[in-house]
Amino acid sequence: FFFFPPHLFKSAVTRRPFKMGRVIRAQRKGAGSVFVSKTHYRKGASNLRKLDYAERNGYTKGVCTEIIHDPGRGAPLAKVSFRHPFRYKTEKETMVACEGMYTGQFLYCGKKANLSIGNVLPLEVMPEGTLVCNLEQKVGDRGSLARASGGFCIIVAHNPDAGITRLKLPSGAKKIVPSACRAMVGQVAGGGRTEKPMLKAGASYHKYKVKRNCWPKVRGVAMNPVEHPHGGGNHQHIGHASTVRRDSAPGKKVGLIAARRTGRLRGQKGLQAIREKENKA
Repeated sequence: FFFFPPHLFKSAVTRRPFKMGRVIRAQRKGAGSVFVSKTHYRKGASNLRKLDYAERNGYTKGVCTEIIHDPGRGAPLAKVSFRHPFRYKTEKETMVACEGMYTGQFLYCGKKANLSIGNVLPLEVMPEGTLVCNLEQKVGDRGSLARASGGFCIIVAHNPDAGITRLKLPSGAKKIVPSACRAMVGQVAGGGRTEKPMLKAGASYHKYKVKRNCWPKVRGVAMNPVEHPHGGGNHQHIGHASTVRRDSAPGKKVGLIAARRTGRLRGQKGLQAIREKENKA
């Protein structure tokens, strides 16, 4: 008969329970539920034409039939009709409208199209310094960069030997993409939208009502300690470093997550940031 020491048989009742706070907002968002986006009234996906033989080798002509508002999107959408390449019917595409586009305008898509506002061309045939929007990140993905209102990319340089193009994104970051990626000439319509002040809470309410449930947003320092890691205290203060590890527990992962650096940009980096802001303006 083998004897087990009694301290190994401590029941769950005798152990001290592990105290945890309430499930925080970031954790609740992961479940979806009331936090999903409102897509019922949206007008559909906005894409360029599917890449086909006509676009790769020549061009195809379309006409802008309508410019519409898409709920939850700052930029207007253009409905463009193209003739089907080999069937007697029309293909209708919905794409982000660029500044200066109008109903009845002819749009040309393809390698041999002219460089004019609204036309869709591969990057390799556009000169350096061209402003483009609705840009592909991978060949044939039908547009994924610079699609927000007023957004545009600038073609910085081409490398024909490697088949890549260097771009400046709306954020100011530089990016390299394949030169065969297509883009629309011009900048996205609806620019300057953020310059108009919201003025009242009702404007923000209606803005986010058609987007998703993310407004109003209560600050963590305004909560109780049980509801947020930044809560509690006699003054509204965090009380510890706001930076947290990348592998923190979900209930603790708030603030500056895995920040490489924090605070003001000082010295050479600060001057560089100021220059980039001035260049943007």
